[in-house]
Amino acid sequence: MKMKKTRSPARRRMPIKPTRTQAGGGLKRAARTLPMIEEREARLRSILETAPDAIITIDERGIIQSFSNAAEKLFGYAPGEVVGQNVKMLMSSPHREAHDGYLARYRSTGEKRIIGIGREVEARRKDGTIFPMELAVGEVRLRDGRLFTGFIRDLSTRAKLEEELRQAQKMEAMGQLTGGLAHDFNNLLTVISGNLEMLERRQTDDESREILAEALEATQLGAKLANRLLAFGLRQPLNPKPVDLNALASGLVDLLRRTLGQTTQVDIVLSPNLPTVMADPGQFENVLLNLAINARDAMPRGGRLTIRTGTAKMGAAALGTDAIAPGDYATVAVTDTGVGMTPEVRRRAFEPFFTTKEVGKGSGLGLSMVYGFVKQSGGHIQLQSEAGKGTTVLVYLPVRPDAEVAADGDVKSGARRHAAGEAILVVEDDPRVRRVSIRRLKELGYRVHEAASAAEAVAMIEQGLPIDLVFSDVVMPGGMSGIDLARVLRQRFPALKVLLTSGFADPDAVQETLDRTGAGWLGKPYSTNQLRAKLDELLAP
Repeated sequence: MKMKKTRSPARRRMPIKPTRTQAGGGLKRAARTLPMIEEREARLRSILETAPDAIITIDERGIIQSFSNAAEKLFGYAPGEVVGQNVKMLMSSPHREAHDGYLARYRSTGEKRIIGIGREVEARRKDGTIFPMELAVGEVRLRDGRLFTGFIRDLSTRAKLEEELRQAQKMEAMGQLTGGLAHDFNNLLTVISGNLEMLERRQTDDESREILAEALEATQLGAKLANRLLAFGLRQPLNPKPVDLNALASGLVDLLRRTLGQTTQVDIVLSPNLPTVMADPGQFENVLLNLAINARDAMPRGGRLTIRTGTAKMGAAALGTDAIAPGDYATVAVTDTGVGMTPEVRRRAFEPFFTTKEVGKGSGLGLSMVYGFVKQSGGHIQLQSEAGKGTTVLVYLPVRPDAEVAADGDVKSGARRHAAGEAILVVEDDPRVRRVSIRRLKELGYRVHEAASAAEAVAMIEQGLPIDLVFSDVVMPGGMSGIDLARVLRQRFPALKVLLTSGFADPDAVQETLDRTGAGWLGKPYSTNQLRAKLDELLAP
């Protein structure tokens, strides 16, 4: 059988054209989108690296996947120390122990206990310190599970400011309370000291005069105590003058060394070219003396007390909740090497009547007086102390470079004038204080009229009562104070002299009234000699 030969098909060259298959299109799309993905990742990485708030991502088991630069600074960990670890290492109790349960419950029930914004919790740094934070958690679902992103804001600064505000409000309330107590106390002292003075002048035997003198000395100590209360309540009348703090501190060194004793070394470090401040020099000396005595008591076995002057530029952030202006300040720091303070003692140190000394060895008013003086002088005060490491009290007073310190000079006392029967109207709502004032004025040779209120006093004068001077309390009921009375009299009877007195008054309001009306001022309690001198000054021809 023959096989028939067949001719093989001719080979033809076919042009090959690329065909658009599904796979080929995907590669092209991938090539086009890859740069976009890389750009997006770069943007996200830039956000993570520059965001001021810490950003942490974890998987659904709580394992840390990423850790931003801000998170490194906030928690103190490098990324290599935390990535791959459970996020609960950054938490404080009880959240640390409960966090795995939160995640498990969410995976099984969908209960969103950890999702949301504005949750305030506490976190734990690498060094073990606990701090408050605000936490916002978001969730994204991936093919292989969930990813949680935590945005963390440190609330330490806010918490500190809130605590400072609460403390300032507490101190203000206590200041109002102590100021009110001082007012009542000074009124009582005015009655007691005034009557004791008149009795003392009438005694002839030495023993009776000695007894009365001791009683009067006790009222003077009571007045000092009341003045400390007024200082804390920012109600202490001050006489601010241009002050060279270097000269003032230097002038006190010898007194401090004698007061503190041989076991305490007193050093003074003065900053050259210290700018001038406006302050009451006498009260500032009391501030340094109080701080020095506190330091001595904190060094029962002796130690070193250092007074250091300097300057500082205070910004708004440094001043915190203090309602004073940022700017240039002169500083005086008083540092001791004593026992220091615990955080609780440091927090309460400026409160009136708070003391760590034994009963009878401290009134608890030393630092509160310092606090009140500094605040009333427009300054700022800081307390730095740690148990076992001593204490520094740093006082800031605003500088007044344009003010010139007056040269010291002898104070000459004017010749005592004799009352010529001038008529004085006593305006006082407390009948006890009114009676003792009337007796004192009569003893000095004045004719005296009385009124129980400012409104009554105005009515008496308008009815034609001949008066040379009005001697009025400041704080009175009835809607019209002594300050209001002085302003009314200045408008209607500009030639009439006015002398204001109070054991409790707003120093700024009083000073403004004194400047505008030319009225005199006498703080309670006062002695007969002080009253005489003030009347001599106002009634002098």
